[in-house]
Amino acid sequence: MFTKGSKEDENNLVPKVPSPPSLLSPDLTITGNLHSDGEIQIDGRVEGDIQSDVLIVGETAQVNGEITAESVRVHGRVTGQIKATSVSLAKTAHVLGDILHGNLAIEQGAFLEGHCRRIESDKKSGDGPINLLVKGGSKNKTEPPPVKPVAETAKA
Repeated sequence: MFTKGSKEDENNLVPKVPSPPSLLSPDLTITGNLHSDGEIQIDGRVEGDIQSDVLIVGETAQVNGEITAESVRVHGRVTGQIKATSVSLAKTAHVLGDILHGNLAIEQGAFLEGHCRRIESDKKSGDGPINLLVKGGSKNKTEPPPVKPVAETAKA
């Protein structure tokens, strides 16, 4: 009643409802790049790069291109680089390309030809350089360290 904000601001406070995953059926072939903020499940063929939050490559799927996602689960064939925070290769997976990952799980029987390299995820606010103050040490490199007082010997 007496606020400066509009009614539209109140509507933006409602949390988003997660949408159902986008499905690409086995008889579908896509030539071009895919981008989604949600989940994609591919059972068909994709010729192009894929960017998604969650990606599931089904057993009948064939992907030729670069994959970038938060989470990737591969059951089918992928030719190209995979970059994700979490990567999981099922026993039916066939991957030809490098994997850049935060977490990697490979089931027995999965095929991988390429390099695996761990990437660091975004650092938490508590992470970072640690500054130590040593007792008696100087604060800057230009300041000389403090001189220790020498104990005088008692004169008898």
